[in-house]
Order: sequence, then structure tokens, then C-alpha cells
Amino acid sequence: MDPTHRASDEYGQGHDRSGGEPGHRRPSRESGGADFGPGTPQQVRVVQLTAGDLLLTVNPVDGSEVEACPPGSGPDAPVRRTRAERADHERAGAPPVPAGPPAPQLPLLERQEERERLVGLLARGRSVRLTGQAGSGRTALLDAVAADCADLAPDGVVRLNGRGRTGADLLHALFDTVYKAPSHRPDRDELLALVRGIGAVVTVDDLEIGGAALDELLAATPECAFLLAATPDATTPGVDAHLEEVLLAGLGRGASLALLEKVVERSLTEEERNWAGDLWFESEGLPLRFVQAGSLLVQRDRLRAGPEAFDEYDYFEPRADDASSAPAPPAAEALDVPLPSLGEGAAPAVLLASRLSETARATLRFAVALGGEVPHQAHLPALVGDTHADAALGELAGCGLLSPAGPRYRLAAGVLAQLAAAGYEDDAAAQARTAAQHYAWWASHPSVTPERAVAEADAIVASLTRLVPGDEAGAASAAVLLARSASPAFAAGLGWGAWERALRIGQEAARIAGEVAEEAYFHHELGVLALCTGNPDRARTELETSIGMRGALADKSGAVAGRRALALVADRSGDFAPIGRTASGDEVPMVRQDAPGTPPGGFPAAPVFPRQPAEEKPTVVSSLPAGPAARKGPGRAVLGGARRNLAAAGAGAVLIAVLGTVVTLGVTSGGGDEPGSRNVTTEQTATEDPADDGLPADDPADGSAPAGETTPGETPTTPGPSDSASPSTSGSPSPSASTSDGTSPGTGDPTDGGSSSPGKPTPTKTSPRPTETDSESPDPTPSESESESPDPSPTPTDDTPPPPPQGSSSASGPVESESAPQSEAATDPAV
Repeated sequence: MDPTHRASDEYGQGHDRSGGEPGHRRPSRESGGADFGPGTPQQVRVVQLTAGDLLLTVNPVDGSEVEACPPGSGPDAPVRRTRAERADHERAGAPPVPAGPPAPQLPLLERQEERERLVGLLARGRSVRLTGQAGSGRTALLDAVAADCADLAPDGVVRLNGRGRTGADLLHALFDTVYKAPSHRPDRDELLALVRGIGAVVTVDDLEIGGAALDELLAATPECAFLLAATPDATTPGVDAHLEEVLLAGLGRGASLALLEKVVERSLTEEERNWAGDLWFESEGLPLRFVQAGSLLVQRDRLRAGPEAFDEYDYFEPRADDASSAPAPPAAEALDVPLPSLGEGAAPAVLLASRLSETARATLRFAVALGGEVPHQAHLPALVGDTHADAALGELAGCGLLSPAGPRYRLAAGVLAQLAAAGYEDDAAAQARTAAQHYAWWASHPSVTPERAVAEADAIVASLTRLVPGDEAGAASAAVLLARSASPAFAAGLGWGAWERALRIGQEAARIAGEVAEEAYFHHELGVLALCTGNPDRARTELETSIGMRGALADKSGAVAGRRALALVADRSGDFAPIGRTASGDEVPMVRQDAPGTPPGGFPAAPVFPRQPAEEKPTVVSSLPAGPAARKGPGRAVLGGARRNLAAAGAGAVLIAVLGTVVTLGVTSGGGDEPGSRNVTTEQTATEDPADDGLPADDPADGSAPAGETTPGETPTTPGPSDSASPSTSGSPSPSASTSDGTSPGTGDPTDGGSSSPGKPTPTKTSPRPTETDSESPDPTPSESESESPDPSPTPTDDTPPPPPQGSSSASGPVESESAPQSEAATDPAV
């Protein structure tokens, strides 16, 4: 294969430039160049794990889904790790070895008494709390005691770190060290049952919990002996903890000078011994101060031995390009570097950092921006921009500026405050944003395992903490992107403490940035986390918030996932009353029917609902079916939510009011058939004559037969409903029994009233035999006439017509008739 004369199928050149058949597209040389070709979709890491009896599917796109474990697919029972597996697990959890020459192993001076006392207490099964200032050598003493207690307990020694860890986190870390349960996180009951049988010596460095949380941790592990290391300002244990207290003081003057000689690997001069004595008095004999002071003396020796060390460590300020050449450095024997001052010896971080390489100082700036967390050495080349930046970790560790903290490194005690005062925090926001962008890309990469992401969780959470809340433009959006990328990895790696912190910071960042969709995602994840950890109330609150936001955004897939989780919350908590609110956009508007009113003029309006039969079935009140998306969740047969219950109750109340109005109108209309009733019917008016005591239209005259009866020798009239009604002066429809000139049918005598209704005379017809009416009234009354004139507004025929009218039916009011007997006689067919 000749790189100069290549074949047509080499290096992506298998295409004809003159318009032949195209081949593969050659990738761009620029890694950041735009790629307009068909891109490969990014792989999404979907992980399934079990949390108690729940099956959790970590989905980075729409949100995690949780369901009950199907029968027969539960997790395997946890098994204890073998000795070899325990060794591999502890080796993986140790901090990485810095690049460069190995640092000298420092002895443990003036700690033999404390060491023997701690081993004796632990051998008797007592738990001890070791209290000492930061930099007093607590970590070194814990390592020595752990080595002495390796064979005391059946499960050996378990080393944990308590910085930023709760009691539940420490219990799960203890379980993970002793037991092997891949992709399984036990619930609280199972966890307590498993850790109760662990018998080990547990050392916890940098403990932060105390009080009831510490009492709960000790009560859950009765077969374990704890060695807890904490600072004096940490939370004190409770009265029921029953811990032995051991105080760790500083070193004496002789031990401090011996430690200083071990660091510089030579004997001290008289001037250096006097300077170290003053430093011992100032620092109260803290071993960390003498380790850093020894690093200052080592740098001084290098500067005195080689003049070129000035340029190597940038001791002088860099010169401009057009500046004159610097004078030749002095000879080695004439070069004299003074000892640091007492203040520089007590706070040596700034002087030590000034003599380090630029890469090491850039690493310190990132550590200051992340609150003291030092990124893993594998990330330093990408963050700093130097391919050899991983060697900076060895420089910082050799100077005593770093201290181990579990699987990582942190800035040593006091270094953060000293560097921040010297200006290393001026560009902290930009450094934190750079770290957040790098970690967002790294955590979402398919090649990164969840375990690696959990190991770097402290630096990632520190980046989020620095950005939120932030005043810089784009800081909140960068935090949202990082939390969105890292939280699924934390969940899959069973680092649920970091998962919760990342979700809460991400939710706050999304709220600040105004990204509603991302805020809904974080609320959904917090609800799933609360459900898996046994907090149904918090889970219901977070899930309902997420469903509401996603409903407003018309995110159907996300809303469905939230409703499924919410239904599981209701199922596990036994509370079916609010299964969930109807998603936004899925509500069915309720049709409200106003109660029928009575129009002016005293006539009832037509009923809205038809009259029910005599035997009517019970009324069932039910809600209208919701949309298709709302019926996907289980338990939809029960009315869900307070809003739906309120709507159903309102609909029932409206329906009862309507039915009551209809029944009242029916009773009122049927009561006008009784004699003496003062109700107004469609056959009479409501105007009373002042000369009478009542309505004379309802009472027959003297000598007349009551309605429905006949006198001897008379033929009963033909009862029948009126087909139509003639118009009256009142404008209201009413059937008329008289002619337009005021005379009664069949007679020529006018009535006393003398009033007449406008319009044509209505002809009347009689029937030789009675007929049945369609009225439902029990006592039908005969109708005198059947009108043939059309009317645009027919009168309802449900009401029974009254007895034969005795006066005018016009709107002027009823009048008493003196020719009632003649009118009755006129109805006889023989006349």
C-alpha cells in the first residue's frame, strides 16, 4: 500500500470524481468540523436493575420507568464475597497512584499509645470515635489500626469514607463491600436483615453524621465494631451511641523535627532547626504542616542546586518578546535562597504552588473551582489542554497539597482557603463551566461504565454546586445538561446519593433557565427515586408535578410514564382515592343545564326533560369517559382525583334540581282541575272580580250542574281536547269557548261581561256521544268546542281543560254570567 500512489479503494477514495458511482464519504480531518452527512444516532444506555421488589428501567430519554417485578424474574440472593474478591473490590476503591517518582513512606510518630488503645477497644467489640483536627494524621492512624485488626472479625476490615454520606449511604456501602449483588439494591427491610449478620471492623474517615442518624447506623449493625474519625466541629453522637472517645493531639517538638527530616531526606541545619521550632509552636504540632514545610525545604534545595530551576518553575515573571535579554544567572555557589518566613511556613500553599509547573497550577484552579475536589488524573489532559497534565497530580501530592479521600483526592486541610485568598478563585465560574461541559460529554458517552461515573460523582456534583445558583450567562443551562447526562449513570451505578443530589440541583437549574421540559424530567426522576426508596408521599408530589408540566407541553410519552409510576404509588400505598389528575388537554368539558324557568305571564315553560313514567328507574350519576390517554393507567374505573369527584357531585346536584323542578311543574299544572283551586290554568285568567269572593269561572251558577254531571232529561256533552286555540288580547295562547261577539255558543244572549276577543268567530261542533280525551288527568272535563283556526303557538294538551267557561276568556278578566242555565240548556242536541 503506497501512501503516495493510492488505489481507488483506499482512504475513502472509492468514488468517481467525474460523476461516477459514489463510494464512501471520507470523514473530515477536523474533529470539530461540521458533518452534513447522514449521522449515526447516538446510543442510549438503558439499564435495568431491581430495587427491592421493583424493577427499575433507567431511561435517559423519557425518564425512568418502575414496575413490580414479574413473577419468577426477581433478583438472585446476595452472596458474600470471597477474600480475593474483597481484595479486588478494595483495590478498585483506593485512590489512584500519582504519576512520577514514588513519594517517601513517612513513619507514624508518637502514635503508638493511641494505636494500641484503639486496637484493644475494637478487639473487645467496642466502637470508638477518634477526634482530631484536620491535618492531625487521622487517616494515617486509621490505616495503621486497620492493618492491625485484619484478623479480628470474620468479615475482616471494611474501609469507608463518610464525607458527604448519609447513614443510609454508609449502610449500602457496607453491604456492597461484603456482599455481591450485581444490579440489585435491597430495600430497607432486606438491607437491615443482611447487614445485621455482618461481623467486621468498620473504619469511617471524615464522618459527618451524628445524633439519631449515627445511633441508627450503630443499631443496625450490632455485630460490627466501628472506628469513626471526625473533626471537633462535626456533629456529636447521641447519648445512646455508647462510643469510646479518643482525642488525637499534635506531635511533640522532637517528633515534628524528625518528621521534617524524613521529608527532606537529610539532616537539618541549625538555622532550619530553629525555623522548624518556631513553626512547631505556631502550628501546634500538626503533622501536615511539617510535611508541607519539608516540601518548601526540598524546593529550596533544588533552587540552590540548579539555577535553571528558576525558569523551570516560573520563579521569575515571563519576559515579553521584545524585552532585552536577561542577565546570566549567578553561579551555584554564590546563589543563596533564604528560608521561608514563619507566615509562609504556616500557610505554605501559595508559595508551593508558585514553584510548580503551569499544568499543576491550572489543576489547582480547577480544584478551587470545584470546592476542593480534584478531578481524576485521566480527565486532566482534557480539562487543562495538555497531553501530559496527568503528571500534575504527582507534583501536587508530593508537595502535601493533596490528601486521599476514598477513591479520589482532595485539597489538603487549609489549602483551599489559602489559594482562594491568593486569587485562584477569580475565574472559578469559567473553570466550573468548562468542567461541567467536559463531564456532560464524558458521562453520556456509551463507553463510560456507570461504576466509573459513580467514582467521579463528587467532582461532578461539585461542578453542579458551583454553577447553581449562578449569575453568569449560560451557567444554568450548562448545569441542566450535566445533570441530565450524569444522573442516569448515577442511577445505573447504584450511587443513589449522588443521583438525588444531581437531580435536585438539575431541577433548580432548569427552573432558573426556564427549561420546563427538563424540569419535568427531574421531577419525574425524583418521584421514581422516592418510590424506590419507600417514600410514597414525596413520590406522589413529584410525579403529579411532572405530569402537570408534561401535560402542558403535550408530552404524551412522558405523561404516560408518569401516570404509570403514579398508579404504582397508589397501589403500594393502598390509597386509591386520588389515583391521579386528568392530564392537561384530556379533560372532558361538563355540559351544564340550567333549570327551566317560568316565563312572564304566569304560564309554565315547556319542560326540558320529558315526564318520566310512573315507575322510573333509579338515576345513576357517572362521569363522562376521559380521553384515550387517560384510560391507559390501571384503576381508571374509580373516579380519580378531587376535581373529578367535585364535577360528579355538581352534575348530580344539577340533575336533582332539574328533576325537582319538573315534578313541581307537573303537580302545579294538575291541581287546577279540583274545584275551588286558585291555580291559574290555560283555560282561564287570573283576574278576580272585586264583587266576588273568588274566581266565578270555577264555580257554576245557581241551578247548574257541576262539571262532569248532567240533569235529568239532558244528554251529556262531548268531552274532547281542543285542537287549537284562538288568539286573545293578552297575547298568550288560550282555548276559547265563546264567539267573538260575546255570545255563548248555541244561544243568542250575550254575557254580562260584554267583552269580546278580536278575530273571526270560531265555529263549534258537538258530538252525539262522549269521547275519551288524551289527558292524563283522573277527572277529565268536557270541552265545549273544537277550534279550527290555526295558531302558531299550540297549547300543550297535557293539562285537562276546565269546566265550561261561564264568562269571557279574554284577558280583561272573568265576569259573572246570568244566563248560565240557558247556556247549559243550549248544549242539548234537541234544542
